Amino acid sequence: MDWTQLVPISLFFILLTIFLLKMNSSWNNNSQNLPPRPRILPLLGNLLIMDMKRPHKTMLKLSKVYGPVFRIQLGFQKIVVLAGYKTVKEALVNHADAFAERPNIQLFDEIHEGFGILFSHGENWQVMRRFTLSALRDYGMGKRTIEDKIIEECRILIKAFESYEGQPFENTAIMNSAVGNIIVSIVLGKRYEYEDPTFQRLIKLVNENVRLAGSPPVLFYNMFPLFGFLFGARNIILSNRNELFGFIKITFIEHLKALDENDQRSLIDSFLVRQAEEKKNKTERHFHNENLIDVVSNLFVAGIDTTSTTLRWIILLMMKFPDIQNKVYDEISRIIGSAQPRIEHRAKMPYTDAVIHEVQRFADILPTSVPRATTVDITFKGYFIPKDTHIVPLLTSVLHDESQWEKPHEFYPEHFLDSEGKFMKRDAFMPFSAGRRICLGETLAKMELFLFFTSLLQRFTFQPPPGISKEDLDMTPAIGFTAPPMPYKLCALPRS
Repeated sequence: MDWTQLVPISLFFILLTIFLLKMNSSWNNNSQNLPPRPRILPLLGNLLIMDMKRPHKTMLKLSKVYGPVFRIQLGFQKIVVLAGYKTVKEALVNHADAFAERPNIQLFDEIHEGFGILFSHGENWQVMRRFTLSALRDYGMGKRTIEDKIIEECRILIKAFESYEGQPFENTAIMNSAVGNIIVSIVLGKRYEYEDPTFQRLIKLVNENVRLAGSPPVLFYNMFPLFGFLFGARNIILSNRNELFGFIKITFIEHLKALDENDQRSLIDSFLVRQAEEKKNKTERHFHNENLIDVVSNLFVAGIDTTSTTLRWIILLMMKFPDIQNKVYDEISRIIGSAQPRIEHRAKMPYTDAVIHEVQRFADILPTSVPRATTVDITFKGYFIPKDTHIVPLLTSVLHDESQWEKPHEFYPEHFLDSEGKFMKRDAFMPFSAGRRICLGETLAKMELFLFFTSLLQRFTFQPPPGISKEDLDMTPAIGFTAPPMPYKLCALPRS
């Protein structure tokens, strides 16, 4: 008998043995009153019932059957899903410490190795998050200095739109470049021209990795890492990671050569100063090169993708709903006129603010959120959830919760307006997540969304290209770790 034929058979029995051992673990001990779940199959778990392109849709359906707290198993990945506003809020806010970790996910562990912010753990996460939040504030987040940079970028973006002279164009690269320059100004202390090949390459690396991270091949790889050789998407992501990390290494070496602790120009400078302090005090623990590379990488991803994706949804929805676009423009004309939009105007523009919030709710660009993990054993909603359990706070179930929103599946800015037309905050508005791991760039993102949106709408009317009606516009999200709109073309017609 050919011994090579025995290898797949042996591998199968090894995997089957591992699975059967796991079947006897505490996860499957019903005496602990674990959350309910659909029936699982050997090796596959619940894989056959999942929509792997849009797993959040399957999770929503399962929540209707099994309630707001339930389990699923994907291969060897064991997950507890939290659904609905009340449940997600109770977990992430009322039990913030218990749901403050990140799970170990195969590909993300390979990419980040526990460093940085987004997928780091314990003390390292706490120190890096605290430093990054402080640095973002030092370099202008929430202040006039960053507002001025955003306004300058708005002017450049307007010129880029004007260059098309009302002809159809696709706006992904331009929006990524404009938004990208804001986070680059904080992290690197500079900006790039939109056509700069290095800048465009960085954006491409970020966008491709975000897209592939939510693709079925990567989800399968995270379930069955032993079969990594079958999944090319993993290799592309790691190659892109290496190229991005290489750029960051070169950049911080250049910063190190010109470092002046009395004249810090960027977040990288601030990190390098802290690194020098650790070495001087012989307390090297957190401010090392690996953390610096990952922090900068995390900020590039978070600072470019989510805000530019939201802005692209805004323009698409303004073309889809021209009456709403006209109402926003009327408010801009009444409150701002021809002056430069500024953050101080937002409080006087409830309808515009409501539209921006409704875009974030309706577009639902991170439907499953970034996963969490439990830090302790916890009894939650009557169910036992062990320490280190992979948790999915199903944000799409919060942003479309029928008990919280009048028209949860429609684009309806009045969700954020009271009976007198004043802006109204909603507790179930959680696009930035909640609790200990809430997005640390929320303040910056809100500034960018308001200033870019009002500046563009002040100058342009957005319409579909000739021959395409508003009914023809595709509202189906693309597949990825986030949910951007499908690529589309628009016409930006200058206002007289």
